Amino acid sequence: MKTFKFLLLFSSLAVAGGGGYVAGTRGLATNFNQLFSGQALGETMPPAAIPTGKVIYYRHPDGKPEYSAAPRETADGRAFVAVRESEDVSFETVKKKAVSEKAEATPAAGERKILYYRNPMGLPDTSKVPKKDSMGMDYIPVYEGDEADSGIVKVSLGKLQRTGVKTATAERVVVSRQVRVPGTVTFDERLVRIVSMRADSFIEGVANVTTGDRVRKGDDLFHFYSKEIAKAGAEYATELRGGAKPDLDVGGALQLRNLGVPEEAIRAIARNRTVPRSIAYLSPSDGVVLERSATTGMMAEAGDVLFRIADMSKVWVIADVPEYDAATIRKGAPAAVRVRNLPGKAFEGTVDLIYPELQTQTRTARVRIELSNAESLLLANMYAEVEIASGETAPVVAVPNSAVIDTGDRQVVFVDKGEGRFEPRDVALGARGDERTEVRKGIEAGEKIVVSANFLLDAESNLNAALNALTPSEVRP
Repeated sequence: MKTFKFLLLFSSLAVAGGGGYVAGTRGLATNFNQLFSGQALGETMPPAAIPTGKVIYYRHPDGKPEYSAAPRETADGRAFVAVRESEDVSFETVKKKAVSEKAEATPAAGERKILYYRNPMGLPDTSKVPKKDSMGMDYIPVYEGDEADSGIVKVSLGKLQRTGVKTATAERVVVSRQVRVPGTVTFDERLVRIVSMRADSFIEGVANVTTGDRVRKGDDLFHFYSKEIAKAGAEYATELRGGAKPDLDVGGALQLRNLGVPEEAIRAIARNRTVPRSIAYLSPSDGVVLERSATTGMMAEAGDVLFRIADMSKVWVIADVPEYDAATIRKGAPAAVRVRNLPGKAFEGTVDLIYPELQTQTRTARVRIELSNAESLLLANMYAEVEIASGETAPVVAVPNSAVIDTGDRQVVFVDKGEGRFEPRDVALGARGDERTEVRKGIEAGEKIVVSANFLLDAESNLNAALNALTPSEVRP
């Protein structure tokens, strides 16, 4: 009896194993498993679900990993099995997953959509997901709408601190620059006096002064006798004896003045009613004797130069300014003059004249500066170092010199737009000062501009321009 039961159990197991093999080879494993999954033996089995949906592909009838988009047969002539939408579990799963990912990728209201991530160094390398480059720098997100604003350079706050970008404000100020040029001290031509006779005269008693001596106004230079002057003096004395008034502008007094007789000598004739044998010629001004030609006993003809005296209370400094700088210098501009034999001392003056011609050999313009020389420290022909303030005296829109990037073809200033965004602006420049440069076009007063590390922003801007020039297929992932 036990032997019979054993044989019966063995036969049952053999039948079940054979049936399982056939079910697996015929693609019935899923349904077979369903018979025993979650269902106890003896329980009522639910009816098999009827496949629904359209045919999405065809599979091998033996379950081999062979598929076809169109009906086909195996090598032994069996048809591939059609798989509908309801039968392909992975199809529904992927579809739901795709819908879920799309919902997650949709930005919330008020947020911008990230299109892709670009290389932080501007290289034509992009990514759909966040990543780092070989140096550990984060790729920069490119948001929807950023492409239309391709001229803007965007830098993260961390990168701004690392690169040392600094900003300043464009202001309306006076732009000036010190032009440093050589110069030479000369006499003021307007203060040089010539002593000469207007009538033939004999020179008597020349004063003990020589070239280089200083004289005061009213000092005796020499005495002279002139027949023509003596005759005019006698007529003037006769007029006075006759009751004429001592008026220097009429009669004999006017004739004496026209002959070059000093007014002091004319008044002496009016007081004494006589003509002296010789008349004293007085120094017309304070100054230095530059030339003495008068000699006792000589006969001086009309027009002969007897003395040349220069008043040194004011002097000129003639500076040679290069042609480029001459256009920026204005009459009345302040100037400082220093000479080598007076170290540490500066003489303040103003530009009195800009000569209307250039020196052909040196291509420089001569600029005349008037200086006070009350202490007589400055001497003629001294070498001087001159600093002249150039530029306009009215306030103009100006930026620090370091803010301007000059490529030769264009001049660019970066404007801080906030939140790490910088806009390159082409500008038209004016005068350049020691610290600031005039901006005639492109920048308004009050705008924040970059003054440090702007060359890095320029490189970034150039790379952005190069990337934008490429086609989307060349740049985008």
